[in-house]
Amino acid sequence: MYEYRNPAFGSVDTESWVPRPVRPTWRLALQFAATVIVLPVWWLVWIAFAIVLVGIAMITEIFTYVIPGYERGFEKVMDATLGRMELWPLWAVTWPELRHEGDADFYRARVDAHLDKWTKRLSAPKDDKAAELPKECVVPLRFYRGVGGAYVVRTAAPLGWDLQPSDPAKEIKLGWAAAAPPA
Repeated sequence: MYEYRNPAFGSVDTESWVPRPVRPTWRLALQFAATVIVLPVWWLVWIAFAIVLVGIAMITEIFTYVIPGYERGFEKVMDATLGRMELWPLWAVTWPELRHEGDADFYRARVDAHLDKWTKRLSAPKDDKAAELPKECVVPLRFYRGVGGAYVVRTAAPLGWDLQPSDPAKEIKLGWAAAAPPA
């Protein structure tokens, strides 16, 4: 079994690699209603933050000529603020998740489709003019909740993916093995 060591406790967390327990329908319905109401506001706040930060960056562009490293510092600020707000937060419940809670076949198909999509992207012939694709695939918890993180790793390994340091309670990071430098 794959192990994840929680740095805070120094213990092995095997519960994160197995399927999550089925959530009660009433709780899912409440989370879905909250998602429908709150998520658009969440996205508007994210867009507003982005616009404000880009505006500040444009106004303070003059500082890049005076203060060395200002631009890199401002990029770090943007990553720290906008990078922490996820597009789909962990508390959000979508309509398919509401309908298929506890259905392992649905989650298997979801994981398989996600991995197939990324495998096809990275194994396709390279176009010299196209931008370089990231060599890492992140599988969020909402994709493997009903089958567990171990299923993701077992399915990804034959496709050419390697497990990267991950927190299976939130997401599993996979690295494209073909992108690794030869040893």
